[in-house]
Amino acid sequence: MDPSLRGTGFGIIRVAKPQPVTLAHGTIECPAGWERSRCLAKIHATLRDVIRQHQPTVCIVEGLFFAQNLQTAIIMGEARGAALVAMAEAGLEIFEVAPRKVKQAIVGYGAAQKLAVAKMVQRMLQLTELPDPDAADALALALTHVQSASRFSLATAKRV
Repeated sequence: MDPSLRGTGFGIIRVAKPQPVTLAHGTIECPAGWERSRCLAKIHATLRDVIRQHQPTVCIVEGLFFAQNLQTAIIMGEARGAALVAMAEAGLEIFEVAPRKVKQAIVGYGAAQKLAVAKMVQRMLQLTELPDPDAADALALALTHVQSASRFSLATAKRV
């Protein structure tokens, strides 16, 4: 899960051979005119519904980054909190991975651009279309977790 007030990405995969299978992915979008509280409620409700539908057992959330703008950091934290509550209510194991470590694991370069991540996710999951950037980031988080669970990885997850 890649939390943001205006665009929270989510992606659900099932571990399978020869590669993981995508069950769902998308972006929870909130119009600029909506109040923060309405956006937070939508993030929580949508993720709760997605969790009920697909029954995941683990959630990987993008680790915190240092925003230069305090107001942006607060808003991002609120979106992250709304998402974490939905996951905690469902009893999911929750881990976080730093964005640079995800990019390193998926693209091989810790400062990779969003488009490079999306293209690699599309290739790794054999998706017919390029996923939205936020959904691609969420799928990349899931793939990173699968990789780290199967072998030594640079993207060590921290339990939340």
